[in-house]
Amino acid sequence: MPVPANAESSDERRKRGEAVVGSLNKGEPQQALERMRQEFPFLAEATEAYALGDVWSRTGLDSRTRQLAAVAAFAATGQTAFMKVHAGYAVNIGVPEAELKEIVYLITVPAGISRAIAASQALSELFAERRKQ
Repeated sequence: MPVPANAESSDERRKRGEAVVGSLNKGEPQQALERMRQEFPFLAEATEAYALGDVWSRTGLDSRTRQLAAVAAFAATGQTAFMKVHAGYAVNIGVPEAELKEIVYLITVPAGISRAIAASQALSELFAERRKQ
């Protein structure tokens, strides 16, 4: 039976969050999180322990579904920087570019064309960066 998150130490939760990032980012640290750690260490630790260690490490969804949901949510709310990070994770775990483009098309209905255009621009940047590698 799983131990409730509040019974675990912050360090255990943070390590679990670190493992989530490693699994999605080809074993590499997440650069935005590492930059945050320099200026805002409390926020970085909270992100790693709660958002990643508690929420993202849950077993109710597989990584692919979780990333597609995150891409759609961040795109629909206009948070293209976060959307781009999660789209990169999605590509890392095998989601084809065509499926990410479908997410952009889909969000035109609930979020509007301007949010979809902003999301398409962020995806185009990501795809261009990946092609240069």
